[in-house]
Amino acid sequence: MSRFFVGPENIGAGTIIVDNKDDLHHMIKVLRLKEGDSVEISDTVQWEYEGVIESIHEDEAVLRITDKQAFAAEPDVRVTLFQGIPKQGKMETIVQKCVELGVHEIVPVFMERTVVVDKGNFGKKVSRWNKVSAEAVKQCRRGMIPQVKDPVKMKELLADSTGSGRPDTFEDFDLVLFPYENEKGTTIKEMLLTVTSPMYSEITGGSIENIAVIIGPEGGFSQEEADAVISGGGSSVSLGKTILRTETAGMAALAMIMYELEM
Repeated sequence: MSRFFVGPENIGAGTIIVDNKDDLHHMIKVLRLKEGDSVEISDTVQWEYEGVIESIHEDEAVLRITDKQAFAAEPDVRVTLFQGIPKQGKMETIVQKCVELGVHEIVPVFMERTVVVDKGNFGKKVSRWNKVSAEAVKQCRRGMIPQVKDPVKMKELLADSTGSGRPDTFEDFDLVLFPYENEKGTTIKEMLLTVTSPMYSEITGGSIENIAVIIGPEGGFSQEEADAVISGGGSSVSLGKTILRTETAGMAALAMIMYELEM
């Protein structure tokens, strides 16, 4: 059954309105849907529906709701990937696969060793990456579309306006994972087992709900960047004995997180 996404404002007591032109074109011209056919709808926030098409035209489709359920495929843990911007078309692969694996949102980051330069057209790339995210969600049947945010610079990511020694960005997360090729001690598995243990919950008084993962570009992190992340509260971890490519590292970390926390 095909899945589409609408805003909560398009959902009434018993009906759903689909008015996105691209979705309507896909419904009519590609899927050849007609009155009486069933589709799945997500409100991108909390609920997913099944509906039967009562009318469908080029500017609007009206669906009668036949079932309503809370999201079934969304992870409980919310993982934000801070991805050092890679060159060429690698970012599309990163977005697609990380969305399939359950990432909550992705923030592209210009780091010291980033090769890509913003020539004023980066907004088009972000728009394209969000389309890739939306397409991946439809394929893996998630309830919400992870957003690819506007890019930031590493110094903005590590900014500390309060003087606390902890970057402002890190305050939003229960755990900041920093996969680092020079980490020889703590593995990501060991870190995840530690923070999910009953003793950790008793000491901190909370659970791990929001995780940040920081991945470097092709050239890796500079020493200054690594020192700043670790001194700011990032947990340096190893992803294994081999050195992973930037387009592989985020996926590997995300898969490990989902295995330990969601399965």
